[in-house]
Amino acid sequence: MEDMAQPISGHVYRHEGARGPVWRAKYRLPDGRQVHKTIGPVWTERGRPRAGFYTKRGAEAWLREVIEQARAGVLPGMVRTGVTFADACSEYLRYVEHDLDLKPSTLGDYRSVIRAHLLPAFGSLRIEDVTADRIEAWKGTLRMSNRTKVKLLTVLNGIMARARRLHRLPVNPMADVEKPRHRRSTAIEVFSPEEVLALVRNADSEQDAAIYLTAAFTGLRRGELVALRWRDVDFPAQRIRVSGSYAGGRLTTPKSGKVRSVPLAPAAAEALARLGQREFWTSEDALVFPDVVGGYLDASALARRYRAALKRADLRPLRFHDLRHTFGTRMIAKADIRRVQEWMGHADVATTMKYLHYVERPDEARLVAEAFELQEHENRLGGRSNPYVGRSPENL
Repeated sequence: MEDMAQPISGHVYRHEGARGPVWRAKYRLPDGRQVHKTIGPVWTERGRPRAGFYTKRGAEAWLREVIEQARAGVLPGMVRTGVTFADACSEYLRYVEHDLDLKPSTLGDYRSVIRAHLLPAFGSLRIEDVTADRIEAWKGTLRMSNRTKVKLLTVLNGIMARARRLHRLPVNPMADVEKPRHRRSTAIEVFSPEEVLALVRNADSEQDAAIYLTAAFTGLRRGELVALRWRDVDFPAQRIRVSGSYAGGRLTTPKSGKVRSVPLAPAAAEALARLGQREFWTSEDALVFPDVVGGYLDASALARRYRAALKRADLRPLRFHDLRHTFGTRMIAKADIRRVQEWMGHADVATTMKYLHYVERPDEARLVAEAFELQEHENRLGGRSNPYVGRSPENL
């Protein structure tokens, strides 16, 4: 950076301010701009300066660090992009939607975070003025769980990382921002079979009842249920083909990106067969669970009806997605983990493994007991008694 327009140089000087003497710095940046900046109040007492006060030597050390940062090209304020944080947000949303092809549900989350939290805090600032200090100050005002804070900071990091690459910012300020710690919960809430049937009985309509039952008996995600067409339901083979997902106004592939097939249990098959007897929307290309004009169901309206059915059934306020978890926890006790992974469309088997905690293993205590009984039996056969039995702890 030193071979740019002008060499980097500067000096410190004492300035008599209205509230007392302060040290100030004057230095020149590589693009020729001269900067005047107050370092801090002058330390006039004996001994070590208090925090925030400077001796002349301390002020000179401060200036040396600034000059080193300028020479390395990492001094905040050196770059003038002409781009606001709001501009950077728009570019980031374009990038993740079109270049990264994120799912509509994820895009919706990002837009919500940006609109509700990031733009009010930083929207009018130049992107180079969104510094680590500003972010830390904003982070201190957040009144929410650490998990939600991490979500906000993760989106902010993506925005700033994209801006750094496009606009040649010296650093991503998020590199110096510490994310709060939070424990990832592995607990899963699930319905009992009786609760699933109670939910179905209290549905608003036969179609909603079939949606709830199919969700619990197949593990399909809500967007996959909304996108399901009659051609995907193979009654003779007792299978459902999952080839699409509808969310955020867009039809995409399932979350894993792969088409899959899941078993169609008799109870779910019967519910779907009854739906197939309706007057409209029964062709091969028709949606299994359409709205009143044959289009895609509105997710928010479905969610409202679902919550109302929960209340009428006097059930715990579980999420619609917990119907999927119910399928996973029931199936992991009956099928091997690879098959459950395939049915649920998990890209990683580690995701499926979270259901293993719900497998009942009543024989495990017996296996442990038998293992120790075997050792005792071998000792008896050899005519040996356990040398540690009857000895006091201090002699072991």
